[in-house]
Amino acid sequence: MTDQEPQPDPHKSDPLSKRRLKMWIRLLGVTRAAESHLREVLRVEHDTTLPRFDVMAALWRRRDGITMTELSRMLLVSNGNATTVVDRLEKNGLVRRTPSVSDRRTVHVALTDEGLRVFEGLAAGHETEVGTLFGGLSEADLDQLTEILKRMRREKA
Repeated sequence: MTDQEPQPDPHKSDPLSKRRLKMWIRLLGVTRAAESHLREVLRVEHDTTLPRFDVMAALWRRRDGITMTELSRMLLVSNGNATTVVDRLEKNGLVRRTPSVSDRRTVHVALTDEGLRVFEGLAAGHETEVGTLFGGLSEADLDQLTEILKRMRREKA
């Protein structure tokens, strides 16, 4: 037998622990349901995928183009995953690759004019669907939820 005192259970000392866990499960459930719905809408109504939409959105935000490495970092995916999606978009004429003049290992990628047109149509439909999904939230709800999520991000950064 040892002389050490038993360690207190950290979950019992925090009365909010179970509530935080339930909140996390609800937040995850809402996120997964919304993402699943948006994936289905993109697939059925627009004949595209969420990864293609995400790549096009990143390129839309950076109209002058970005390197494949920057794209991978922005999307938090591997270079290989980004390359696969960009390959398909390029094949469909929606993006173009341009070799760097200063470093032959670097390739820049950007939306073509057609890619820009297609993405803007997709983005309008996406915004409408997100509006429908979260249409039950008031302006005050949105402000409060946004502030809470920003605060959580700052505290974990």
